[in-house]
Amino acid sequence: MSETETFDVVIAGGGMVGTTLARLLSDLDSKGNPLRVALLDRAAFDKQRLPFVSQPESFDPRVSALTLASKALFQQLGVWQHIEAMRQCPYTDMDVWDAEGTGSIHFSAAEVQQASLGSIVENSIVTAALYEDLDAKANLRAITPFNVSAIDRNDAGEYLLHADDGKVLATRLLVAADGANSKIRELAGFHTREWDYGHTAIVTTVCTEHPHKHTAWQRFIDTGPLAFLPLDSGADQNRCSVVWSVVTARAEQLMALPNDAFMVELGNAFEHRLGKIERMEKRFQVPLRQRHATEYFQDGIVLVGDAAHTIHPLAGQGVNLGLLDAMALSEALQAGLKTGRKVNDKRILERYQRQRKPHNLRMMWVMEGFKHLFAEQAPPAVWMRNFGLSAVNDVAPAKNLIIRHAIGMA
Repeated sequence: MSETETFDVVIAGGGMVGTTLARLLSDLDSKGNPLRVALLDRAAFDKQRLPFVSQPESFDPRVSALTLASKALFQQLGVWQHIEAMRQCPYTDMDVWDAEGTGSIHFSAAEVQQASLGSIVENSIVTAALYEDLDAKANLRAITPFNVSAIDRNDAGEYLLHADDGKVLATRLLVAADGANSKIRELAGFHTREWDYGHTAIVTTVCTEHPHKHTAWQRFIDTGPLAFLPLDSGADQNRCSVVWSVVTARAEQLMALPNDAFMVELGNAFEHRLGKIERMEKRFQVPLRQRHATEYFQDGIVLVGDAAHTIHPLAGQGVNLGLLDAMALSEALQAGLKTGRKVNDKRILERYQRQRKPHNLRMMWVMEGFKHLFAEQAPPAVWMRNFGLSAVNDVAPAKNLIIRHAIGMA
């Protein structure tokens, strides 16, 4: 049996949220001693496999709309400079409109005295930037691959994580940042409330006839929202990441179409706002499911990001909520450690849950409300939607408040 290594904190999940949290916690100390932090993932990170490196003309189909608050966090961690050195696309405007009527709303960074509303960044680029210089932190170790197969506890109350290759790690605090289908959450027996949206997200990257003008576009259709998100593709600026959420039966029909036919359907659904869809990369489909843990922690195990909550992608807030989780947990640990508490102290984890759970629930119910509101086709509902969009668009204070909340600057 291999020797057991012991850490103060083990983070399972080396994606954007888990790696961000690892970097935040590596700056903390307990009674003058830096926290010993381990970051685990099932796969070893390999920058050479990034589309940006291996095929610069291609884009990762998974992108995130990072808010200004998330950008500020990455600047604080010294990560944003690495993202900029690769590629990211700031967007200055956002157009939202209803397919059933004339209602629309336009958001502009200039209206709130900002240079942009946020940035569209490929997930793999964010992860690569977070892994830059990670080995320079003596108290932080990335242990990959490490596939957790079981967890139990020793006589000291520490959690023991068993990998399927026989490795064993011990920790006082175990953080589950391993995504929507969290193995840690399952092994620890956390309860969740969840249901299928009845929607599937079709994601791809397209080349359009006209440039995107650093604008994010979203059209609400009765079968689900369609988003075109601008990408940094050099001088022409005509690449967009597409996220088309549609009812599952319709998604199956669309995925069965040949590329040319699909591009025609996509162009029609988008009302050709950027002209003809000229080229398209491979399509992927992701079933959409809402999930929320009834509790975010239990006796030395804590959930963050998609392991704690998943929401509909129509507002692009998923990863931003996860990054807010990481900041809140780091701040709760910092405050607790300063008063002499242990990393797994229940009061620390309660503070984290009190801060994040209500906020995440509010966001989930707002997104659920939007989904049902725009799916409703009864004439009174359509009229109210269109009237509401146009009315808010004409009331600058209300619109600016929405913008500030959306970009994380409220």
